Amino acid sequence: MENLTVDECGITDDESPFTYVEGTGKGPKKWGQIDPHWQVCDKGKLQSPIDLLDQRVQVFPNLGKLKRDYKPAPATVKNRGHDITVRWKGDAGKININGTDYGLLQCHWHSPSEHTFNGSRFDLELHVIHLSSSREIAVVAIVYKYGRPDPFLTRLFEHIKSIDHEEKDLGIVNPGDIKFGSRKYYRYIGSLTVPPCTEGVIWTIVKKVRTVSREQVQALRDAVHDGFEANARPTQQLDGRPIWMYTPREGSGGST
Repeated sequence: MENLTVDECGITDDESPFTYVEGTGKGPKKWGQIDPHWQVCDKGKLQSPIDLLDQRVQVFPNLGKLKRDYKPAPATVKNRGHDITVRWKGDAGKININGTDYGLLQCHWHSPSEHTFNGSRFDLELHVIHLSSSREIAVVAIVYKYGRPDPFLTRLFEHIKSIDHEEKDLGIVNPGDIKFGSRKYYRYIGSLTVPPCTEGVIWTIVKKVRTVSREQVQALRDAVHDGFEANARPTQQLDGRPIWMYTPREGSGGST
Protein backbone atom coordinates (compact mmCIF):
# COMPACT_ATOMS: atom_id res chain seq x y z
CA MET A 1 0.00 0.00 0.00
CA GLU A 2 2.93 2.36 0.59
CA ASN A 3 4.11 2.26 -3.04
CA LEU A 4 1.58 4.71 -4.39
CA THR A 5 2.49 5.85 -7.88
CA VAL A 6 2.88 9.58 -8.11
CA ASP A 7 3.12 11.69 -11.22
CA GLU A 8 6.75 12.64 -11.97
CA CYS A 9 5.95 16.34 -11.48
CA GLY A 10 4.90 15.55 -7.91
CA ILE A 11 1.37 16.88 -8.28
CA THR A 12 -1.00 15.81 -11.01
CA ASP A 13 -3.33 18.30 -12.65
CA ASP A 14 -6.64 16.85 -11.60
CA GLU A 15 -6.01 15.03 -8.37
CA SER A 16 -3.50 15.57 -5.61
CA PRO A 17 -1.54 12.50 -4.56
CA PHE A 18 -1.80 13.86 -1.02
CA THR A 19 -4.76 15.09 0.99
CA TYR A 20 -5.44 16.77 4.32
CA VAL A 21 -7.70 13.99 5.63
CA GLU A 22 -6.15 11.46 8.02
CA GLY A 23 -7.29 7.86 7.54
CA THR A 24 -7.17 8.09 3.72
CA GLY A 25 -3.60 6.77 3.53
CA LYS A 26 -2.65 10.13 1.96
CA GLY A 27 -3.19 12.43 4.97
CA PRO A 28 -0.48 14.61 6.56
CA LYS A 29 0.90 11.82 8.78
CA LYS A 30 1.47 9.69 5.64
CA TRP A 31 2.97 12.34 3.34
CA GLY A 32 6.52 11.14 4.02
CA GLN A 33 5.62 7.63 2.86
CA ILE A 34 3.80 8.48 -0.39
CA ASP A 35 6.90 9.34 -2.41
CA PRO A 36 10.60 8.65 -1.63
CA HIS A 37 11.36 12.32 -2.35
CA TRP A 38 8.95 13.37 0.40
CA GLN A 39 10.59 11.57 3.35
CA VAL A 40 11.58 14.86 4.99
CA CYS A 41 7.84 15.48 5.63
CA ASP A 42 8.19 12.72 8.27
CA LYS A 43 11.83 12.89 9.27
CA GLY A 44 12.65 16.60 9.05
CA LYS A 45 13.51 18.74 12.07
CA LEU A 46 12.70 22.10 10.47
CA GLN A 47 9.10 21.49 9.44
CA SER A 48 6.32 24.08 9.07
CA PRO A 49 3.84 25.35 10.14
CA ILE A 50 4.47 25.94 13.84
CA ASP A 51 2.66 27.51 16.78
CA LEU A 52 3.90 31.04 17.49
CA LEU A 53 3.70 30.88 21.25
CA ASP A 54 4.43 34.20 22.99
CA GLN A 55 6.82 32.60 25.49
CA ARG A 56 9.04 31.29 22.69
CA VAL A 57 9.35 34.52 20.74
CA GLN A 58 12.51 36.64 21.06
CA VAL A 59 12.21 40.32 20.11
CA PHE A 60 15.08 41.13 17.76
CA PRO A 61 15.06 44.68 16.30
CA ASN A 62 18.24 44.04 14.28
CA LEU A 63 16.32 41.87 11.82
CA GLY A 64 15.41 45.11 10.08
CA LYS A 65 12.40 46.18 8.07
CA LEU A 66 11.16 43.76 5.40
CA LYS A 67 12.06 45.45 2.11
CA ARG A 68 9.50 44.92 -0.67
CA ASP A 69 10.05 46.04 -4.24
CA TYR A 70 7.14 44.55 -6.20
CA LYS A 71 5.91 45.58 -9.64
CA PRO A 72 2.94 44.68 -11.86
CA ALA A 73 3.49 41.68 -14.18
CA PRO A 74 1.45 39.13 -16.19
CA ALA A 75 -0.02 36.40 -13.98
CA THR A 76 -2.14 33.27 -14.17
CA VAL A 77 -4.42 31.50 -11.70
CA LYS A 78 -4.78 27.75 -11.35
CA ASN A 79 -6.54 25.24 -9.13
CA ARG A 80 -3.74 22.85 -8.13
CA GLY A 81 -6.21 20.48 -6.48
CA HIS A 82 -4.93 21.28 -2.99
CA ASP A 83 -4.96 25.09 -3.31
CA ILE A 84 -5.61 28.07 -5.59
CA THR A 85 -2.34 29.55 -6.90
CA VAL A 86 -1.58 32.85 -8.62
CA ARG A 87 1.70 32.65 -10.53
CA TRP A 88 3.54 35.63 -11.97
CA LYS A 89 5.01 34.99 -15.43
CA GLY A 90 7.26 38.03 -15.75
CA ASP A 91 9.49 39.91 -13.34
CA ALA A 92 7.10 40.89 -10.54
CA GLY A 93 9.81 42.30 -8.31
CA LYS A 94 11.36 41.01 -5.13
CA ILE A 95 11.86 41.22 -1.41
CA ASN A 96 15.25 41.69 0.25
CA ILE A 97 16.25 39.83 3.41
CA ASN A 98 19.70 40.43 4.96
CA GLY A 99 21.03 41.82 1.68
CA THR A 100 19.77 38.90 -0.46
CA ASP A 101 17.13 39.45 -3.17
CA TYR A 102 14.32 36.89 -3.45
CA GLY A 103 12.25 37.16 -6.64
CA LEU A 104 8.46 36.85 -6.40
CA LEU A 105 7.12 33.60 -7.89
CA GLN A 106 3.56 32.92 -6.74
CA CYS A 107 1.04 33.08 -3.93
CA HIS A 108 -1.64 30.69 -2.66
CA TRP A 109 -4.13 30.37 0.19
CA HIS A 110 -4.72 27.94 3.07
CA SER A 111 -7.94 27.79 5.08
CA PRO A 112 -7.93 27.82 8.07
CA SER A 113 -4.52 29.36 8.80
CA GLU A 114 -1.61 26.93 9.01
CA HIS A 115 0.44 28.85 11.56
CA THR A 116 -1.23 29.13 14.93
CA PHE A 117 -0.84 31.89 17.51
CA ASN A 118 -0.83 30.63 21.10
CA GLY A 119 -2.72 27.60 19.78
CA SER A 120 -5.40 29.55 17.87
CA ARG A 121 -5.97 29.35 14.13
CA PHE A 122 -7.27 32.22 12.03
CA ASP A 123 -9.67 31.82 9.11
CA LEU A 124 -7.21 32.14 6.21
CA GLU A 125 -3.47 32.33 5.50
CA LEU A 126 -1.82 33.65 2.34
CA HIS A 127 1.65 32.42 1.38
CA VAL A 128 3.73 34.60 -0.95
CA ILE A 129 6.63 32.54 -2.34
CA HIS A 130 10.00 34.00 -3.36
CA LEU A 131 13.20 32.43 -4.68
CA SER A 132 16.80 33.73 -4.63
CA SER A 133 19.33 33.24 -7.44
CA SER A 134 20.87 30.45 -5.35
CA ARG A 135 17.45 28.72 -5.16
CA GLU A 136 16.78 29.60 -1.52
CA ILE A 137 13.09 29.96 -0.68
CA ALA A 138 11.58 32.82 1.33
CA VAL A 139 7.87 32.83 2.18
CA VAL A 140 5.87 35.76 3.52
CA ALA A 141 2.69 34.67 5.34
CA ILE A 142 -0.32 36.87 6.12
CA VAL A 143 -3.20 35.67 8.30
CA TYR A 144 -6.83 36.83 8.11
CA LYS A 145 -9.94 36.77 10.28
CA TYR A 146 -13.52 37.26 9.08
CA GLY A 147 -14.48 40.87 8.48
CA ARG A 148 -14.23 43.27 5.56
CA PRO A 149 -13.31 41.73 2.16
CA ASP A 150 -9.63 41.51 1.24
CA PRO A 151 -8.90 43.86 -1.73
CA PHE A 152 -6.49 41.45 -3.46
CA LEU A 153 -9.03 38.59 -3.35
CA THR A 154 -11.76 40.98 -4.50
CA ARG A 155 -9.74 41.60 -7.67
CA LEU A 156 -9.49 37.84 -8.31
CA PHE A 157 -12.93 36.85 -7.01
CA GLU A 158 -14.75 36.12 -10.29
CA HIS A 159 -11.76 34.18 -11.63
CA ILE A 160 -11.61 32.02 -8.50
CA LYS A 161 -15.32 31.19 -8.69
CA SER A 162 -15.02 30.00 -12.31
CA ILE A 163 -11.63 28.32 -12.03
CA ASP A 164 -10.79 24.78 -13.09
CA HIS A 165 -7.53 22.86 -13.40
CA GLU A 166 -6.45 24.78 -16.50
CA GLU A 167 -4.13 27.72 -16.00
CA LYS A 168 -6.06 30.91 -16.68
CA ASP A 169 -4.56 34.26 -17.69
CA LEU A 170 -5.30 37.14 -15.33
CA GLY A 171 -3.56 39.83 -17.36
CA ILE A 172 -1.34 42.22 -15.41
CA VAL A 173 -1.56 41.70 -11.64
CA ASN A 174 0.10 44.09 -9.20
CA PRO A 175 1.52 42.17 -6.21
CA GLY A 176 1.59 45.53 -4.44
CA ASP A 177 -2.16 45.00 -4.01
CA ILE A 178 -1.31 42.40 -1.36
CA LYS A 179 -1.57 44.48 1.80
CA PHE A 180 0.83 43.60 4.62
CA GLY A 181 -0.47 46.24 7.02
CA SER A 182 2.28 46.02 9.60
CA ARG A 183 6.04 46.32 9.81
CA LYS A 184 6.11 43.88 12.73
CA TYR A 185 6.76 40.27 11.80
CA TYR A 186 7.85 36.87 13.09
CA ARG A 187 10.85 35.10 11.53
CA TYR A 188 12.00 31.48 11.76
CA ILE A 189 13.55 28.80 9.58
CA GLY A 190 11.14 26.10 8.46
CA SER A 191 9.88 24.20 5.42
CA LEU A 192 7.31 24.20 2.67
CA THR A 193 3.96 23.15 4.19
CA VAL A 194 3.10 20.81 1.30
CA PRO A 195 5.12 17.90 -0.08
CA PRO A 196 8.03 17.67 -0.70
CA CYS A 197 8.25 19.72 2.58
CA THR A 198 11.63 21.18 1.53
CA GLU A 199 13.53 22.60 4.54
CA GLY A 200 15.64 25.73 4.95
CA VAL A 201 12.76 28.07 4.04
CA ILE A 202 13.01 31.58 5.54
CA TRP A 203 9.57 32.35 6.97
CA THR A 204 8.32 35.88 7.60
CA ILE A 205 4.87 35.99 9.21
CA VAL A 206 3.30 39.45 9.29
CA LYS A 207 2.09 40.12 12.83
CA LYS A 208 -1.00 42.14 11.90
CA VAL A 209 -4.16 40.05 11.38
CA ARG A 210 -5.96 41.34 8.29
CA THR A 211 -9.61 40.72 7.31
CA VAL A 212 -11.31 38.61 4.66
CA SER A 213 -15.01 38.06 4.00
CA ARG A 214 -16.72 34.71 4.63
CA GLU A 215 -17.78 34.73 0.97
CA GLN A 216 -14.16 35.01 -0.17
CA VAL A 217 -13.01 32.12 2.03
CA GLN A 218 -15.99 30.04 0.88
CA ALA A 219 -15.09 30.69 -2.77
CA LEU A 220 -11.54 29.46 -2.15
CA ARG A 221 -12.82 26.38 -0.31
CA ASP A 222 -15.47 25.60 -2.94
CA ALA A 223 -12.86 25.81 -5.69
CA VAL A 224 -10.62 23.23 -4.02
CA HIS A 225 -12.67 20.11 -4.56
CA ASP A 226 -10.50 17.36 -3.13
CA GLY A 227 -13.02 16.19 -0.60
CA PHE A 228 -11.59 18.24 2.23
CA GLU A 229 -13.00 21.45 3.60
CA ALA A 230 -9.67 22.55 5.04
CA ASN A 231 -6.25 22.64 3.40
CA ALA A 232 -4.09 23.43 6.43
CA ARG A 233 -1.28 21.15 7.57
CA PRO A 234 -1.21 20.45 11.33
CA THR A 235 1.46 22.32 13.29
CA GLN A 236 4.87 20.66 13.56
CA GLN A 237 7.38 20.28 16.41
CA LEU A 238 9.58 23.31 16.97
CA ASP A 239 12.53 21.12 18.04
CA GLY A 240 14.30 23.99 19.78
CA ARG A 241 14.29 26.38 16.83
CA PRO A 242 14.39 30.09 17.70
CA ILE A 243 11.47 32.34 16.69
CA TRP A 244 12.31 36.02 16.35
CA MET A 245 10.02 39.02 16.19
CA TYR A 246 10.93 42.28 14.51
CA THR A 247 9.46 45.44 16.05
CA PRO A 248 10.57 48.84 14.71
CA ARG A 249 12.39 50.91 17.31
CA GLU A 250 10.28 53.79 18.55
CA GLY A 251 12.58 56.77 18.15
CA SER A 252 15.37 55.11 20.09
CA GLY A 253 18.96 55.97 19.48
CA GLY A 254 19.57 52.41 18.35
CA SER A 255 20.81 50.14 21.08
CA THR A 256 21.42 46.47 20.31
